Amino acid sequence: MLVNSSQPSKAYTPKKGHATPKRNAAQRKEGSFEARFTPAESYSEARKKRKELKASMSKEEWKQYKSDAKAAQKARRQAAQRGMDEGDPRYLLERDKGPERAFVRDLVDSGRYLNTMVMPFALILLILLTIATRYPTVSPILSLTSMVIMLIFFIEAVILGRKAHRLVKEKFPNTTERGTSIGFYAFGRASQPRRWRTPKPRVKVGDQVA
Repeated sequence: MLVNSSQPSKAYTPKKGHATPKRNAAQRKEGSFEARFTPAESYSEARKKRKELKASMSKEEWKQYKSDAKAAQKARRQAAQRGMDEGDPRYLLERDKGPERAFVRDLVDSGRYLNTMVMPFALILLILLTIATRYPTVSPILSLTSMVIMLIFFIEAVILGRKAHRLVKEKFPNTTERGTSIGFYAFGRASQPRRWRTPKPRVKVGDQVA
């Protein structure tokens, strides 16, 4: 049986029409997170300019230049961190962008949740399980207690996720956010101690945000 060679096989992948960009070029692409902190030039270009600049300066001038550059870089990092803490859209990670995510953060920050104790509980549980190896009679009781507490954490997380999704749909009827995505985001926020959350809470516990 003859096969028509003019028809591409199912395994054929057409060419993209352009070369795949290198990682450093993709990171410097305008609008990317790295572009906020990475100069729009290649490493070799930056190195060449640095050598030329060093050759044009005295030892003292070069030392002062490096000190000033280090201070400027530190200031940029601090500004970026401050922008993230304050919820500035220019510095937010992709997971935190959008009015829906900001609303979920306010919703979580306005309440108290047992899931805030997930990480401390995990640490305490690890210590207790280590101690329980010396006392076999205590181990079953400790395991049962841990399972009950974890079940409580899970139930609260499900309730919080469903509540966040429902309120987001009510406040943003045309949202494209998926319910599971909103639910996991709310749980992730609630499972962090309040002082560790980024962006920082902008509402107080007990405030009405819904």
